[in-house]
Amino acid sequence: MTLFSSLGLCPELQFTLDQLGYAEATPIQAQTIPLILRGDDLVAQAQTGTGKTASFALPMIEKLKHRETKDGYHEIRGLVLTPTRELAIQVGDKMLDYGTQLGMRVISIYGGVRFDNQLRKMKRGADILVATPGRLLDMLLQKKLSLSQLEILVLDEADRMLDLGFADELRQLLQYIPTKRQTLLFSATYDPNIQLLVDKMLVSPSRVSTTPNKPSASGVTQRAFAVDNADKADILSYLIRECHWSQTLVFTRTKKRADQVNEYLNSEGISSVALHGDKAQRERNDALLRFSQKEVRVLVATDVAARGLDIESLPQVINYDLPNQPEAYVHRIGRTGRAGKKGLAISFVSTEEKRFLQDITQLIRQEILIEAVPIIEDGRLPTDRKKISTQKASPSKKRSFSNNQKQGSAEVKKPKAESPAAKDKAGRRSLFG
Repeated sequence: MTLFSSLGLCPELQFTLDQLGYAEATPIQAQTIPLILRGDDLVAQAQTGTGKTASFALPMIEKLKHRETKDGYHEIRGLVLTPTRELAIQVGDKMLDYGTQLGMRVISIYGGVRFDNQLRKMKRGADILVATPGRLLDMLLQKKLSLSQLEILVLDEADRMLDLGFADELRQLLQYIPTKRQTLLFSATYDPNIQLLVDKMLVSPSRVSTTPNKPSASGVTQRAFAVDNADKADILSYLIRECHWSQTLVFTRTKKRADQVNEYLNSEGISSVALHGDKAQRERNDALLRFSQKEVRVLVATDVAARGLDIESLPQVINYDLPNQPEAYVHRIGRTGRAGKKGLAISFVSTEEKRFLQDITQLIRQEILIEAVPIIEDGRLPTDRKKISTQKASPSKKRSFSNNQKQGSAEVKKPKAESPAAKDKAGRRSLFG
């Protein structure tokens, strides 16, 4: 057991941690905070929900607490890059909470909102800037801010940034960032592309991994149900109703698919909202707020919500469609089973998606048994698992899934499957090779 009080943080930070009820550091925090305070570049691999944000935010604030302002302007000395708007908002809010006793000025900037509004937020600068790569690069290209005084750079969810195609933006950002700096890279997964990024941006980094054997969340029960594509919506409705689920996060592969599933659930009397990249930032914030406050039972989202969605004790995640990138599965199920709590992740696996499941099991080094969809009794999901030899559910089973027979509205068009091997990574490698 490592207490925060033993990690050498200043009294102001320790007071804040006491107020927040933080006494014992998580493994990732206990291992990384001393290294960051020492000034090391760092590569850290940790599952979501393990206290990763505090592991870089606390030592970052500690190191930047002594500052001078010129005419009330705060030079940017700390920068946290995140892959999504939601994560930028979440990290920014947490860093603001941690630094409140020290008067740290923390600003988050991201796309999806008016450019001029965010320029106004930056009028007095920021001690720590949390940003998505695209919006930050836009401001730098227009000479609206400077990173010339930057001391600490954090790449948060680095694997997701590469998955979302931010490699080129990262390469361009290097032109604006001082070469003499401390760089911290955090990632839930680690592959050769991450190593290329490390080689380009870090100097003799220390390495920490709290997930050496299984990348997926250890507190999450993972199950896979054989489901015909056309029956997924009906089965989802059946499980939510019969298991009396609330706060259920459902992942789809496409934005159109998310809207269709959301519409179907609402037509079935199950309150639901959709979240994806075509939604305005105001709509996305409202959807997350309604879901987190339990005003609606279901949030249907694309992978834009796999990072940055931080809801305490989220009980279950449903992979309505399996992702064609196995790393995305790890990020999705990481939304449940957080902070040592138990969680449930259920994947609907059609015939076309079986190969995606094989890629996932290879990544997490754990078998996920494909089962028949169980019959729910007494509002509980049976724990006994019956392996099946076919992906196709019988007609008799399908008729039992819903009180309202709406097979037509349940049908959602199949997205075009893309093999993980088909994804071209050569361009990404060339950027950091």
